[in-house]
Amino acid sequence: MNKDRVEGKVKDVAGRVERQAGEWTDDPKKQAQGAAKQIEGKLQNAWGKAKDVSKNASEKKETHKTVPDLDEDATEDEARR
Repeated sequence: MNKDRVEGKVKDVAGRVERQAGEWTDDPKKQAQGAAKQIEGKLQNAWGKAKDVSKNASEKKETHKTVPDLDEDATEDEARR
């Protein structure tokens, strides 16, 4: 989990609280601000997830070891397991 995911989640929760407070106090401006903060948080969280996936994929690629080619029969036996 990276910084963007943490900050995004915090903004999402803070926006939810602000939006709910706006609903309770019948303040449409606060509701809109809270909803905007929620969206910002969700986008930042999604960006953080994308960065994590990219990082994990590149780490896997670097640590991937090549497997010697197997003959056709061995491949079929492996597939059955």
